[in-house]
Amino acid sequence: MAHRWQLPEYGGIDALEYVPAEIAAPAIGEVTIRLTAVGVNPSDAKSLAGGWNADPSKLPLPVGQEAAGMVTAIGPDTEIATGPVAVGDRVVAFKIAGAFADEVTVAAKDVFALPDSVDDETAAGLLHVGVVAAELLALSGASEGETLLVHGASGSVGVLVVQLARRAGVRVIGTASEANRDKVASFGAEPVVYGDGLADRVTALAPNGVDAAVDAAGTAEALEVSLALVGDHARIATLAPGKPAQEAGVHISAGMRPDSIARRGPLRAVILGLAADGAIALPIAATYPLVEATDALRLVASGHPGGKVVLTP
Repeated sequence: MAHRWQLPEYGGIDALEYVPAEIAAPAIGEVTIRLTAVGVNPSDAKSLAGGWNADPSKLPLPVGQEAAGMVTAIGPDTEIATGPVAVGDRVVAFKIAGAFADEVTVAAKDVFALPDSVDDETAAGLLHVGVVAAELLALSGASEGETLLVHGASGSVGVLVVQLARRAGVRVIGTASEANRDKVASFGAEPVVYGDGLADRVTALAPNGVDAAVDAAGTAEALEVSLALVGDHARIATLAPGKPAQEAGVHISAGMRPDSIARRGPLRAVILGLAADGAIALPIAATYPLVEATDALRLVASGHPGGKVVLTP
């Protein structure tokens, strides 16, 4: 029998329960997927505590937004986002509800054919961070010949911002810990250690200034340094939608914002295509069995997973 993780009541990671799940047969516009890999994201952990977006009517709350797997059933007259589909096809799905499971029935419009060149674990972790990275880069307006400062350049979103920017001919300076300097450099950025004196270290690398900044770290330091170094604050983009960013007038990328939702949707196929061509790579930091999803969530919630975390049902 299929199983899934769900949240019976708001209370954080410890409130999660692993329960048997009855999988509905797919209706028109739906497909059923037996999952082989599931992406774990910080927003998955944040949603468990409740807070400003708590909605008791959604309980028990299914957990997880992205996954890869194999199609096991197809609704009548149904195609997926990339076209016709058959039972047995490899696919990736995002953005869905309830991906922390071994089987799901989901809207076909959020399901994409998985190219042979992309493995299941990469696919399962790619689309969420990929569309965020692409949106942040677009909001910054960074273009060929310019210099872009990327905060959190060693994280899952940051490494993809770096790769996408370098493909566009942008010079990238990326912040990271001392331990991750080589990792940032391997993706084509010039690494700089974050912490006290960051603005001075960036200025030493770019004495003529930086043209734009992307905050993939979501820290106070990232916003402060970006505001200090980028003359046009409309060239700053952040994934931290808090009051400081709003008051500063910088661009915000956030999954609950209608403008972000509209921008990210079309980017899913673009990111998948780049991965299929080998143009971008996603570091996988750790994999956990589905039954150990709470441990995976704790690692991601720590803020320093070292790359993407994936579950394997």
